[in-house]
Amino acid sequence: MNFAKVTARLSGLGSEKWAVHIEGRRRASDGRPMIFLSIGEPDSPPPATILEEAARQMQAGRIRYAEGRGEANVRRALAGLYTRQTGRAIHENQFIYLPGTQTALFAAMMTVVDEGDEVLMADPYYATYEGVIAAAGGIPAPIRVDPDQGFHLKATDLEKAITPRSRVLLMNSPSNPTGAVFTRAEIEKIGAVCERHDLWIVSDEVYATMTYGNAVFASPFDVPALEKRTIVVSSISKSHAVPGFRSGWIAASAEFCERCIPVTETMLFGSQPFLEDATAFALGHHFAEVDAMKRNYEARARALVKALGSSRKVSARMPEGGMFVMIDVRKTGLTGEAFAWRLLEEEDVVTMPGESFGAGGAGHLRVALTVGEDEITEACRRIARLAERI
Repeated sequence: MNFAKVTARLSGLGSEKWAVHIEGRRRASDGRPMIFLSIGEPDSPPPATILEEAARQMQAGRIRYAEGRGEANVRRALAGLYTRQTGRAIHENQFIYLPGTQTALFAAMMTVVDEGDEVLMADPYYATYEGVIAAAGGIPAPIRVDPDQGFHLKATDLEKAITPRSRVLLMNSPSNPTGAVFTRAEIEKIGAVCERHDLWIVSDEVYATMTYGNAVFASPFDVPALEKRTIVVSSISKSHAVPGFRSGWIAASAEFCERCIPVTETMLFGSQPFLEDATAFALGHHFAEVDAMKRNYEARARALVKALGSSRKVSARMPEGGMFVMIDVRKTGLTGEAFAWRLLEEEDVVTMPGESFGAGGAGHLRVALTVGEDEITEACRRIARLAERI
């Protein structure tokens, strides 16, 4: 039997990247106590009032078909959010509501990438990026960034990487896996390169509310000159601890949204109205629980960096944002892949190899800040203990 070419393009770009996590889950199901630092699923409960709003709207009958581009109330809430963020009027026709950032990213790529187009991105990059690019027929074009310089993409390196086939720059700030946060000045320089070469900018901003220390979130969508070429994808999965809602969106120009709607409507026609109502409620209110969750992530990151501070073989720098830390294991002489498997086998700690996020992650582990400080400290003790044995 014949299969579509897309199946070959996506071969090896799926669950294989999560092999250490999957094996850790198998061992846990057999009763073995494990420390999981592998998956970025918030461990804090969401604000109760968001769940109550979803339930109230569902009971009120908001379970029928929804408008294909999103219900008016959630698009109004998004327009308000981005108007406040950018300082200029952003309108309801500049949004498409979709089930999660992953779906939004897929729709964006299907709208602007043709077969053979290159999509540039900083390396390391999120594990599903290669897949969504390949699904659209595009070619991932990673640009290595220096771990010793905080994994920041430089405009000069971007310009050197551009070829006649380059079509899109895929950005992620705060970054998963690296924790890097682009400054407004960096974005303006990168944006100027994109303008010179007529590149789209797809900006994954799912961790926008999570910045630490002196880092301040900035988006290319904030820059007026870049609005027409910027496509933001985001959600409330991480910001409000409701990943199972699959509640996300695209923010872009009205023209892009009109072109993208036929693409999204071939995948699904509308989402769950009661979840859209809950999302509108979430975007329109401030929650103490959300503030506490962010403080917890920052405290856990600081605890992790401190716990590894005395090790001669492994190290970590404080992330500028997000809910992940990259641990540098290069001095052990092992790859991140090899170290992660030994850590699983010998110390019952489950992490993600840096190589799951591209060649730029080599010699690192990505760990999620989704367990308490005591568990993180214990995991770091085991990581350092293994490193000293090697």
